[in-house]
Amino acid sequence: MKYDVFIIGGFGHVGLPLGIVFADAGLNVALYDVDQRKRPAIEAGQMPFLEYGAEPLLKKLVGKNLRVANSLAEVASSDCAIITIGTPLDEYMNPKVLPMLKLAEDMSPHLHDQHHIMLRSTVYPGTTERLGEFFAGKGIDVDLTFCPERIVQGYAIRELRGLPQIVSAIKPRSLQRAQALFARLDAPTVTLTVQEAELAKLFTNAWRYLQFAISNQFYTMATERGADFLKIHHAMTWQYERAKSFPLPGFTAGPCLLKDTLQLAAAYQNNFQLGHAAMLVNEGLPNFVVETLRARKGIDLAKSTVGILGMAFKSDIDDIRDSLSYKLQKVLTFHGARVLCSDEFAIAASFVTKEELIRRSDVVIVAVPHTAYRSLQVPNDKVVVDLFNATTGGSR
Repeated sequence: MKYDVFIIGGFGHVGLPLGIVFADAGLNVALYDVDQRKRPAIEAGQMPFLEYGAEPLLKKLVGKNLRVANSLAEVASSDCAIITIGTPLDEYMNPKVLPMLKLAEDMSPHLHDQHHIMLRSTVYPGTTERLGEFFAGKGIDVDLTFCPERIVQGYAIRELRGLPQIVSAIKPRSLQRAQALFARLDAPTVTLTVQEAELAKLFTNAWRYLQFAISNQFYTMATERGADFLKIHHAMTWQYERAKSFPLPGFTAGPCLLKDTLQLAAAYQNNFQLGHAAMLVNEGLPNFVVETLRARKGIDLAKSTVGILGMAFKSDIDDIRDSLSYKLQKVLTFHGARVLCSDEFAIAASFVTKEELIRRSDVVIVAVPHTAYRSLQVPNDKVVVDLFNATTGGSR
């Protein structure tokens, strides 16, 4: 079968929504992924993770113009191959670029001249040009583009339609093909050089990571002085346009922000001091919360039950990847606390309902501001740590 688009990493949070939206726009799309665990659900029209509005489209399209490929060799039958695997970090917080080069090696026997290869996930700076050199060395005249994903996880179906897309390419012909592809989604495009596009993606995520770090640093400073940071935040932002983008504090995690900040630091010879400082602040927040509890009169963690509300890495999704709630759980357990966990979307056999968690806990920590927590009332005899001011009641 001839495919307009062949998505590598097609079962993931970037690839699957993108494939659904392209198929819904009338293109023939193939999904390929080395991780086959999600395949049965996808072929049955069931989303393997939460993505608002995606499942009805998947049910409508799968098996028709949205298909699951059996092997990477089927990329030979495509006009455009979109690579959605990113650049992870190793155990020493350094970018791992070899998997991308390995994929290029595996793909090369199945590629043809003028094959459109699009990189969609974040990459280490210079990766696109390095791949261009690799394919040229193999004697394959591909159209290589880098068009980074920009959606908010959970809302891809809505945002992919019309959200401005950053496009970049090695050659002018390649750029035109990327622009034409996104035109099928009625999405405007903004053009950069490949280097500029790679940096734009990293800068965006590092900028957000720094913003959260500022709030978290201010939260720790205010808390250590006995001040209520939420009141300070309200005073700073209420009807004051210059501060309206100032975020609330909270656990800043997930598979992108820290990773991309450290990729940027690595590309800058580890001279990105702001990024490293942000990492220390954001990654240190669970420890700060626990130490604040330990210093509070009347609390002995070794004799307390502590409930963590929210185990996903952000609100109203089910993705637990790199969630700091699990770091919080480990630190609390180290200090002898009995820990209960609950989440509105993520599922685990050990989780309890939010009602049971509140009933059984001496201390309640709101780790993620799921919408469902905004109607929660916590009894006044419970100690509450709520960085988002999502709940009412309890001893703050």
